[in-house]
Amino acid sequence: MKDRGASRTEAVMDAIRSRIAGRALSSGDRLPSIRSFAAAMRVSPSTVVEAYDRLAAEGLIRARRGSGFYVASSALPPLTLGEEGGGRIPEVDPFWVSRQSLDADPDAAKPGCGWLPPSWMPEAALRRALRNLARGESSLLTDYGGTRGGVALRRLLLARLVDEGLQVSGENLMLTGSGTEAIDLICRYVLRPGDTVLVDDPCYFNFRALLRAHQVRVVSVPYTPSGPDVELFEAVLAQEGPRLYITNSALHNPTGATLSPQTAHRVLVAAAAHDVTIVEDDIFADFEPEPSVRLAALDGLNRVVRIGSFSKTLSASMRCGYIAGAMEHIETLVDLQVATRFGGPSPMVTEVIADVLSAGNYRKHVEELRRRLTGARRAVGDRLRAMGIEPWLMPRGGFYLWCRLPEGCDSTAMARAALAEGLVLAPGNVFSVSESASPFLRINVAQCADERIWGIMQRSLNACSPSEPGAAVPGR
Repeated sequence: MKDRGASRTEAVMDAIRSRIAGRALSSGDRLPSIRSFAAAMRVSPSTVVEAYDRLAAEGLIRARRGSGFYVASSALPPLTLGEEGGGRIPEVDPFWVSRQSLDADPDAAKPGCGWLPPSWMPEAALRRALRNLARGESSLLTDYGGTRGGVALRRLLLARLVDEGLQVSGENLMLTGSGTEAIDLICRYVLRPGDTVLVDDPCYFNFRALLRAHQVRVVSVPYTPSGPDVELFEAVLAQEGPRLYITNSALHNPTGATLSPQTAHRVLVAAAAHDVTIVEDDIFADFEPEPSVRLAALDGLNRVVRIGSFSKTLSASMRCGYIAGAMEHIETLVDLQVATRFGGPSPMVTEVIADVLSAGNYRKHVEELRRRLTGARRAVGDRLRAMGIEPWLMPRGGFYLWCRLPEGCDSTAMARAALAEGLVLAPGNVFSVSESASPFLRINVAQCADERIWGIMQRSLNACSPSEPGAAVPGR
């Protein structure tokens, strides 16, 4: 039988190993001080000293005279971003919704996914553009893409940026393989392992997943109906020193909120004071009934880098994104893209997208999407309220509703129960760095036409509800 002292020492060692394996501590990070960690673990300082010495002997950490203990460069295991199925339900983490949505049966109901149904997309326009492509130059079918991407699509995007009031030229813009690749390139350019990045709470779950791959420290600021909580935003910049802030300005994912001009001004002032680069993801711009304030337009692409893509309004199969930023940043990002994918996105893809965007029918397509989504938000909101699920706000546009469950319900438990019946939901904590969103669920109103959804959601809600009125919420 182990003595109590040995068990306590091993508990401290396991806690450090867990932090390293989970990348809460990265190579070169300083471990908590002996006194503070002893207090946190409720053990004596001598127990922590022994645990640290044993971890150092294992090579997991190393001591620096007069400075403390640090994670060894060889300590981190290979990064595993996903596990093969095997039929089990994986951990509900930032990858959870992606795995369930992307791997679901084509006929499965997916109100937790992040895209529109196929029938809502401009299939006829895409087929026409593909026919035009087949009759076009052979080089579009056979050659690598240029380092900045197709000229026709870049010209269309530049015209849009100029319409926003941005003074830009071709040197301020590049195309990428997708919106996600755009953010990945910026992270490669700006960040190093151990740096700090600020995101909204809640935020798009794949921001969190991508940042985990870059082995950075992620901190968050609460999001309000008018943007980030500005006072807390300013405090986090002062205290944490992030290199990047990643956000959506328009139709924020998952809340549907819209940044106010007053908040935008204070965000830019604070970012300038603390030398923070802002990545503005504008992927939902075309869903707005009228344009709202943009950080990039106010800033003039000085400190703000704009990214976007076409997967939400055109096709998730035709992957292509873009980055608009200061000329010196774009030059380096172009080189990074050459290093990681040898050129820009597929010429076939950029040509098809340019063809669809330049046709007069695209404007009508987007107007029809807005009209349908307005009706869907209203109808789905009514059905959710009848179940006791309340939208946090009713967005000006887009297809997300950020919804609060009835008192005592946990969205992760509800999502697990729904998945057992083949329904994919998006539980709140996959969007929350602070894991404070367990009572919330993100609903895609465009994916709620299947009547089976409502019965499954009601049963799943019942399964996660407290057994008695006023029962305590687990974990609180």
